[in-house]
Amino acid sequence: MSMCHGARAAIALLCVAVVAGCGDRGGANNSGDAALPADVKPAPRAPERFGSIGRVATPAEVAAWDIDVNPEGKGLPPGRGTYAAGAAVFAQKCASCHGPKGEGIAPNPRLVGRDPREGFPFGQDLKYVKTVGNYWPYATTLYDYIHRAMPLSAPGSLRPDEIYSVVDFLLAENEIIDRSAVMDAKTLPAVRMPAREHFVVDDRRGGAAFR
Repeated sequence: MSMCHGARAAIALLCVAVVAGCGDRGGANNSGDAALPADVKPAPRAPERFGSIGRVATPAEVAAWDIDVNPEGKGLPPGRGTYAAGAAVFAQKCASCHGPKGEGIAPNPRLVGRDPREGFPFGQDLKYVKTVGNYWPYATTLYDYIHRAMPLSAPGSLRPDEIYSVVDFLLAENEIIDRSAVMDAKTLPAVRMPAREHFVVDDRRGGAAFR
């Protein structure tokens, strides 16, 4: 018993000494930059490059990731799409998840639907499902998202003409454009979405404005 007591006492004294030592160092320089002992060298500054590890990305590699499309249409590539072509692509590569007419197959979201036709009650009434037709503020977002993320089994596999066509199909099914309309880098940014007026530019000070 006395041996255990002695061991506990020694541990307690050691802890006190360590805490006291830490306190002395902190008191000497609260910034944590206390002088190191003569036999301890500071850590070397990290080099800008680690020898042969890594390299500068090539223009082609950067271009493969630089695929965003903004609300004004910057980033849209050449190409064109029609409703008929979009219906065919959608049936082949999208309908298995989103339904033949974009009605959604759980757990995949519904894409087509305009209700409510008036107002914007999504924050108060959860019975309304957010779709491309009643909630999305920019038509160009359709191209951006489909390009980078769809179809789920092979994202990035669709060609520009296919993407424009799927966008055309979805906008027409949501009664936003006529089925005879052609979508391309010029006409797509000009599409005015029904929910556009319910979104504003974030112009708060202290950072860049986001749409």
